[in-house]
Amino acid sequence: MSESSNARPRPAALLARRASRHHRKAWAAVFAALALTSLLLGSFGLALGSAGLGHARVERYSAADLVVTGDQNTRYTAKPWGSKPETATAGLTERVRVPRAALETVRRVPGVRDVVADEVFPAGVGSSDAIGRPWSAARLGSYGLRDGGPPRHASEVVVGEGTARVGGRVAVRVDGAVATYTVVGVAAGPRSAVYFTSAEARRLAGHPGSVAAVGVTAKAGTSAATLYGRVRQALDAAGLESVGQRAAGDRAGLRVLAGDGRGGAEFLAAAPARAGMLALLGSVAATVVLIALLVVSSTVVQALAQRSRELGLLRAVGATPRQLRGAVGREVGRIAAWAALAGAAGAVPAYLGLRALLGARGALPPGLELPLPPWLLPAPLVTAGLTLLIARVAALIACARAAKVRPAEALREPEPGTARRVSGLVLLFLGVSAAGTATLQDGEAAAAAAGAATVVLVIACALLGPWIAEGAMRVLGAPLRRFGGASGRLAAANCTAFARRSGAALTPIILVTAFVTVQLSAGATVTHAAGGQAREAARADYAVTAAGGLPTDALERVRDVPGVVAATRVTHGTVVLARRDTGSPRLDRLPVLGVTPGGLARTLDPGVREGDVGGLRPGAVAVGHDQARALGVRPGSTVTLRFGDGVEARLKVVATYDRELALGSFLLAREQLARHTSSLRAEADRVLVAGPAADARALRRAAPGAEVTKDPAPERLRPEDQALGEVVTVAAVAAIGGFAVIAVLSTLSLITIGRRPELSLLRLAGAGRRQMRRMLRLEAAATALTGLVVGAAVASAPLLAFSVAFAHSLPHLAPVQAALIVLVVAATAAAGTLVPSWASLRGRYPAPAGRQG
Repeated sequence: MSESSNARPRPAALLARRASRHHRKAWAAVFAALALTSLLLGSFGLALGSAGLGHARVERYSAADLVVTGDQNTRYTAKPWGSKPETATAGLTERVRVPRAALETVRRVPGVRDVVADEVFPAGVGSSDAIGRPWSAARLGSYGLRDGGPPRHASEVVVGEGTARVGGRVAVRVDGAVATYTVVGVAAGPRSAVYFTSAEARRLAGHPGSVAAVGVTAKAGTSAATLYGRVRQALDAAGLESVGQRAAGDRAGLRVLAGDGRGGAEFLAAAPARAGMLALLGSVAATVVLIALLVVSSTVVQALAQRSRELGLLRAVGATPRQLRGAVGREVGRIAAWAALAGAAGAVPAYLGLRALLGARGALPPGLELPLPPWLLPAPLVTAGLTLLIARVAALIACARAAKVRPAEALREPEPGTARRVSGLVLLFLGVSAAGTATLQDGEAAAAAAGAATVVLVIACALLGPWIAEGAMRVLGAPLRRFGGASGRLAAANCTAFARRSGAALTPIILVTAFVTVQLSAGATVTHAAGGQAREAARADYAVTAAGGLPTDALERVRDVPGVVAATRVTHGTVVLARRDTGSPRLDRLPVLGVTPGGLARTLDPGVREGDVGGLRPGAVAVGHDQARALGVRPGSTVTLRFGDGVEARLKVVATYDRELALGSFLLAREQLARHTSSLRAEADRVLVAGPAADARALRRAAPGAEVTKDPAPERLRPEDQALGEVVTVAAVAAIGGFAVIAVLSTLSLITIGRRPELSLLRLAGAGRRQMRRMLRLEAAATALTGLVVGAAVASAPLLAFSVAFAHSLPHLAPVQAALIVLVVAATAAAGTLVPSWASLRGRYPAPAGRQG
């Protein structure tokens, strides 16, 4: 007896097996949604794992066991409201230098074989940017000679392959000063490197009391780990710290780098970019989980809604709520298991495609390595488990009503209740309130409030779907009945009679329209507004640049050229702003401009609102109007900033200006900013010239070796992570769009499949195939139009608030992108409605309902 009982399948398993076999079409959409969920989570999981393991590439210091550098991080500690002190950390992208005293301290450490001082400074060879270094540091990267010998005199250099031949002469520009050197050797390694004698490199670097980094090699028999501890202890005992006056509480001791960390001494932007990438990917992954749960729940609910009579009959013949939940759970579990595995299999190619896109768009800084070790490849199997969890939660949500209601109630379509309406109205109010709050915020706070408003409004529309559909049909019903003929009357009657069904079809269309519009338009609005400000600020007729920097007196010589009305030297740099966000400490790294104030309005007009930029000297700053409002400052106030190398300065505000989206939140004196900028390239340091009557040849003579550009591109600062954000936004939009397309197709397909008896009855009542097709097309058009209008309205509220607060303009969306959204929604709605109805419209007479599908 016991053996017979054990062999007999459980009722839940039997129901699940039979249901999954007889309702394959209903579960196809669930499979697609779960497979996409697994693929996206797997690819983002690989991206997060790879970014977590990421590091700067080790090149220049590959032969060194240890590298001693300055502390490339700055910290800010504050006490949030009613909590313990917290510390925020931000990476620095300008080089923090090492005191020269560290050389002797490290040299005395037992086990040290050699200590090499490295200098790194921007240079120019001809019209190309280059990096100057001492030849003694070349051995830290195992860069040997291909030809010739090392430099022994100040007038000799070694160059990279392809730059010049041994015995030739090259003109090298460093900090604007040009000198001619004899090439005595050609070295392996980077082509852009130029090697000098140690004394000459020290002179050209211009920092006699410090070095860029210290390379350390160990004696035979001393491991790198052992030497690391000794060097760390010696530096701490000597009390040596990074060069530069840091903020209070931001102690900057020297750092000792080993292993993969050595690359951080060369590629300074890699570590900050990695941190930003982790935060961005984590945010997108969380959004994917939320959207996946909404879409999968919607598709499962719709799949079960088409089987409400079947589930009611199961309850009527004695199936318990527990058995029903178990059957649905097993049914969804089987689909989810195969879908999760299918998605996991495609996660690795999807991640490699994302990596290729990041590389093609230049979204990753030079030198950032994102490894993908073999042991990380099974990570999509872990995220597949998360997909299964999402499916189980969606199944519990979907079968909640079917398991609780009485059998008789399960046989009829439920009417939306008062609680649903009230909840939807409350969320609608909260969403509009959040959008209104965004207008009072600045920067990221406005973006966060607008994003939250979008999510809340979409959920509100999902709850209010039946009433939205009913209201839309009241508006569209009249033209449908008047101009659509018999098909239009049928379409209007169907949409009005089954408001809950129409509301379910509207939700995914509203979702795709609102989310995709917000994601695309937010970035496009800021970019469009910044471009407009840059064009408005541009006044220059010429730009003068030079690889390796312009001479110190270049500005004065350019101003003396006949026809020149005004000239301004402009330098790009970064600052770090320490402030509190809802009480918590926060550090923002911002791109800024350093300018010479004379004649600024004639070459680069920032749109001064208060004060006078003529007072922009070292120790002074001009602040963008929005930033000034956020900080509560005005002309005469003081602002504390940290430069890109971590040095803190208290600056007096002399002016506020409007065009900060293009020119950055702060304008500083060029002389002061340049002292804290270590890696200038030609395009980041130029002289802007106003004077249409000036002669380009005369400008070239004023700055020998410089390049003169007529009608230069407008000056415009871009956030460091802008390219990365654009690529990840495209990926997020594609993911949300994919989910929404699946949801629209599945919802409309399941609705149409469930209407086959109704469509067959209409055929038997005398409706022709042409009338039926027209009726379905009109229904699809009404659904798509309503979803697009409501989705656009949902998107417009937070977008308008964000655009007014952040860009002081109306939202902007490229017409091509807007047309693509409309086309995708229309095509998806048509496919989801018309394709599943072909079986009911085939032949002269319809088949019995039981034989269809």
